Amino acid sequence: MGNGTSIGRVRGLGSAKTGAHHWLLQRFTAIGNLLLVLWLAVSLVLLPDFGYASVAEWIARPIPATAMALLVVSTFWHARLGLQVLIEDYVHEHGNKFACIAALNLAAFAGAAFGVFCVVRLALGAHA
Repeated sequence: MGNGTSIGRVRGLGSAKTGAHHWLLQRFTAIGNLLLVLWLAVSLVLLPDFGYASVAEWIARPIPATAMALLVVSTFWHARLGLQVLIEDYVHEHGNKFACIAALNLAAFAGAAFGVFCVVRLALGAHA
């Protein structure tokens, strides 16, 4: 048995052995997002009304605040993984690819940090 495909062995380009981890992470975040969004939908349906005060009171409790923070982080992580694949497939120059992935990481981290900050702020009672 060989190391990759026939043409890969000739060129010395065997299996990179890194795609499975990325693929699994994307699937795990998708499952986590599905479960958390279902939880969010059921929780919102069970609220008496959708007023700001009612939702802010609900999110001020520990379990909803923790689940919302997990949903924010998981969603941004899943989006970053998907967009990273898109960039790797369609941006061919190494400098541009590096710049795009760096910008993507910065945007994903900033978005997740802002979302978690908002959840924590509401959870600690900083709402009007």
